[in-house]
Amino acid sequence: MLDWSSCPAVERDPKRVSGGWVFRGTRVPVSALFENLEDGVEITQFVECFPGVTLDQVRIVLDQAAKSLASPQVV
Repeated sequence: MLDWSSCPAVERDPKRVSGGWVFRGTRVPVSALFENLEDGVEITQFVECFPGVTLDQVRIVLDQAAKSLASPQVV
């Protein structure tokens, strides 16, 4: 599981969306981005389908994910 705590584009509030990570200022789960990308949705389409999520937020999330996956994991 990725650590989103240092990502400025997302937030988590235990009172919203079951405490899951969402795009800051929205109720859109971060997981929705990856699910849509897996289904072949383009980033611009994702932003159009989820009002409130910006292209900049999506880029930050993807960059955070890439950096997290590239870092050696401590077990």
